[in-house]
Order: sequence, then structure tokens, then C-alpha cells
Amino acid sequence: MTGGLGVSSVQWGWTRLNETFICMPESVTSLPPALETIVNRLQRAHPAKMKYELLIRYGQKLPPFPEAERVPENQVKGCVSQAWLVTHYDDQGRVQIAADADSQLVKGLLAILVLGLGGLTPAEILAVPSDFIKLTGLDVSLTPSRNNGFMNAVQFLKRQVAAYAAESQVTH
Repeated sequence: MTGGLGVSSVQWGWTRLNETFICMPESVTSLPPALETIVNRLQRAHPAKMKYELLIRYGQKLPPFPEAERVPENQVKGCVSQAWLVTHYDDQGRVQIAADADSQLVKGLLAILVLGLGGLTPAEILAVPSDFIKLTGLDVSLTPSRNNGFMNAVQFLKRQVAAYAAESQVTH
């Protein structure tokens, strides 16, 4: 059966989550390759505790976040934890992302963005569905505040990228 989360090709199937079977995506074919790899790994991690352990490992892969970037304009609003996200653009116009949080789990969620979307063009990032977290199955195990915080981080990233894209079009 095919689902419609705004992703062009998603294969759905029944997955056991705890003692309940739910319909979840089995594969995704329209996400950027690095993000697709992360999504697929999270899909296969069962039970939810394994997903959280994987998130923490992703968070540990992040380089140290510069203290100078821990400023209010880089802080993700609407996140229960203290979380920061900053974008820089390399000389080829690709987006480089750095992030940090005071919570290991939130840092892992931010790592999905850093590792999955870093190095892409603004257009490629803006084309990723904002609700791609549903493809991982995390949306059913995270608390509502963590889900909202992650969605706020995605929107924060997309606003930064969209502003850069608009600015670069004006200057070219």
C-alpha cells in the first residue's frame, strides 16, 4: 500500500511496536541519501529503546558546538531542552549545519538534521518533507513536547535556509 506523507514513494507495511501492530513506512525513495540511511536505520530499530540508543549514538557523532554560537538567535524556540542550530554556507553554496542541546536525546534528534541534511543545497533541504520524522516511527514513541521541539528545529532550519536562498537569488 502506498502512503502520502508528501514523499513521492513510500512503501507501507505492518510493523510490531511493543504489543501493537501499526502501519509504518518500510522504505523511502525520495529523501536525500544520508537522511534516507538514517531513516531506514531508525525504522529497523525495535523496540523504542533501541531507537533512543541510536539517537544518542548519532548525537555523539556531532562535532563540538562553538560557544560563540550559543546565542539567542541560534536557539531553537519551543523546545523543552536548550537547543541550538546554526547554518553556514560553503563556497559552493551548500548548507553546513551545526547543532547542540543540553539533552542527549534532543542532541540525537538534531544530529538527524546535521548528518542527514548537512552538505546539501538549500533547494534540496527545502524539498524534504518537514514531517519526515514520521517515517522513522519516532513520532509514536517520543513525547509530544519532543515531537514539537523537533518540528520546531526543522522549521527553524528551513527558515534559515530559505532566507539564505532568497538572499543569494537577489545577489545573483
